[in-house]
Amino acid sequence: MSSTIVECVPNISEGRDLEKINRIVDAARRDGVKILGVEPDPDYNRTVITFAGSPAEVEESAITLIEMAIHEIDMRTHSGEHPRMGCVDVCPFIPIRNISMDECAEMARRVATKISHHDVPVFLYGFAATTDERTLLSRLRKGEYEGLEQRFAGTSEAHTEATMMPDMGSNVWSENSQRSGAITIGARDILLAYNVNIDDSNPYVAQQIGSIVRSSGRLIKSDDGEQKFRTKGLLQHVQGMGVPLESHNISQVSMNLQNYRVTNLHHAFDTIDSLCKNMNSSTKGSELVGLVPLDAMIQAGQWYGGEGRSEREYIDLAILKLGLDSIGPFDPNKRIIEWAIEEGQE
Repeated sequence: MSSTIVECVPNISEGRDLEKINRIVDAARRDGVKILGVEPDPDYNRTVITFAGSPAEVEESAITLIEMAIHEIDMRTHSGEHPRMGCVDVCPFIPIRNISMDECAEMARRVATKISHHDVPVFLYGFAATTDERTLLSRLRKGEYEGLEQRFAGTSEAHTEATMMPDMGSNVWSENSQRSGAITIGARDILLAYNVNIDDSNPYVAQQIGSIVRSSGRLIKSDDGEQKFRTKGLLQHVQGMGVPLESHNISQVSMNLQNYRVTNLHHAFDTIDSLCKNMNSSTKGSELVGLVPLDAMIQAGQWYGGEGRSEREYIDLAILKLGLDSIGPFDPNKRIIEWAIEEGQE
């Protein structure tokens, strides 16, 4: 593999039809690109796909994958627990080795331009955003797919003029737009999609904890609803919400750890575990979606095991203490970025 490595992590709005998922993944396969992970979730009805390689090849793989998703996925029939706007809800480029964030942002803009030629709505976010107001994915995604018709009509109450319309492609509620939804492409740093399992099928506890730990905190309203203020969340650089996971008879605090060097896996897990106990509930392990940097796992292992252990011992300890294999097997050779790039799947 090239000495210059960029990672791409498209999230597609299909997590149940494995044949359809495989066709979309196959569209990304080419020389110079390794498919590092394919993680479908039937409850979220979403699949996280991770691939890496040299910039030119990764860029082409992203284009062909998105094109296949546009062909395969009809958002008019989509439902799932995870917020989403389109068939490829988000497609970020992430610098891994010998490539700058600015270069990744340029890749995102080129891909967005190519995809916009299919007459579908395209938004840019993160370091590829066209304005500061469009940087946050959560802000762009307000109203989700169901709110796009009002949004394109300019009547959405969830958006101001700053975030109302797509950056490229269609801005009308056409047949193409209805089928594809809006596609969001960008560039970002490494983000950990991390979910802590709550041993309760009712999502109430997970929802309460999600609003307590996320950085944006929770909105408090007066009895008449006329006055309101927002409290700060417990964890820094964290997006979070509580969702049910019916297939496992549990619920989850679903999070994006946007800067794991500030809030790492063990910070999030132990905080949520403590809050659970205060609410007469309990955690039941956790789940990483996508890949994780080696140093994030070592930091967690050192938190639980102290100094003086080997790298592999720290990894095994992190998996054990965080319960990362509670929903499915966690193979560190395939789930740790540095190890997966070396091993990979052609």
